[in-house]
Amino acid sequence: MLFNTLNQAVELGWDFYLPVILFALLCAMAVPVWASIGVAATAMLLMSGDLPLALVGESLFDGIDAFALTAVPLFILTGDVLVRTGLSRKFLDVAEALTQFAKGGFGSATVLVCGMFAAISGSDAAGAAAVGRMTIDRLVESGYPRPYACALVAAGACTGILIPPSIAYIIIGLVLGISASTLFLAAVIPGTMILTAILVTNLVVNRIYGYEGGGNMSASDYFSNLGRSLMSGWYAFIVPGIIFYGIFSGRLTPTEAGATAVIVTIIIGFILGTLKLSDFPPMLISSAKVNGIILPIIAFSLPLAQALAIMGVPQGFVYSITALTDNPTLLILMMIGILIAAGCVMETTPNIVILAPILKPLADSIGMNEIQFCIMMITALGVGFITPPLGLNLFVVSGITGESILKIAWRAVPFVFFMLIVVLMIAFIPAISTTMLPDIYK
Repeated sequence: MLFNTLNQAVELGWDFYLPVILFALLCAMAVPVWASIGVAATAMLLMSGDLPLALVGESLFDGIDAFALTAVPLFILTGDVLVRTGLSRKFLDVAEALTQFAKGGFGSATVLVCGMFAAISGSDAAGAAAVGRMTIDRLVESGYPRPYACALVAAGACTGILIPPSIAYIIIGLVLGISASTLFLAAVIPGTMILTAILVTNLVVNRIYGYEGGGNMSASDYFSNLGRSLMSGWYAFIVPGIIFYGIFSGRLTPTEAGATAVIVTIIIGFILGTLKLSDFPPMLISSAKVNGIILPIIAFSLPLAQALAIMGVPQGFVYSITALTDNPTLLILMMIGILIAAGCVMETTPNIVILAPILKPLADSIGMNEIQFCIMMITALGVGFITPPLGLNLFVVSGITGESILKIAWRAVPFVFFMLIVVLMIAFIPAISTTMLPDIYK
């Protein structure tokens, strides 16, 4: 394939295609993603000779030697502590009390607790597993078919990377050189819109099929139950309160907010007596395993990104695509399609590290704001997590319930449709992503 980068023609040969094919084959063989990326990056560097292989080791360590990345294990650990201390169940109690007045109240509560968990852990898979174990059986008891209950949790858990603080925004900020705090602020409205879209979808589906009753509670009973829930679980909201206030007031960096959240959650657990010293080894091991998946992917993706940049792939991609069409609407739709497809088959981290440097020049070529591009990219990847038949969240809930992937995927279609509407709004209306930002970013 012939790419024209600026005024220089670049022809991609087997030094590009063979490593890409090798990467796809390794992933298909269930080789860990970080290893597949590492092999592909090494093969590309060896075959092209564009970057000395001796620099790969230095690149691996320099890439993850970033203060911002310290926030990743801290938010992961905060999510684990929340589950261990039982604070996540307090979120569910409050969410259920908030939505008990409406028909389909527990389904709405499930979505809300996904959003609450997302506002602390920043991980969609962790949210799907934690919330799924708490709610799916109760959703079935409330009248929802099990496949639909699984789809509802999978959709709600997508907010894990969409509602700040999000690990995904920390990583894309690192890759593109944008402040994570700025991205967190920009993501508030889009994340809320996605959460609202999932809530509305559930209410519409519930009204059509009549899965869950309720909604006959008097106002006095409603406020009485809500008051009791808030009184018994108010302390659980100290943690998200600290995170949001600290980051959005500028008093804490995301890393400092994550560290503070861990400490406060542990203290609350000890005060309540729900956390013991014996809980720490399994809790730390669990968090280390998740972090041990994310950081190697980042480390090995960076040499690959460097090799692609040296070979002129990002600029060549822009030229190749714009040669087909220079219509901004079609280019945006094309980017969204690529991101959703990528979100279906691969985790967030490698998608960000590999695709962000390639797609951002295309977004720049049509004048898209860089903050808007980041929000659009993460949101589209989030939709991919529940897009049939390969959405990653579908596999998570299938794994904890034993339900068929295909049955869950079919029930997830309405959620994909409504979430896609939000993605399109984010892509075509810059104000959604920039309204809460200072004028310098608009």
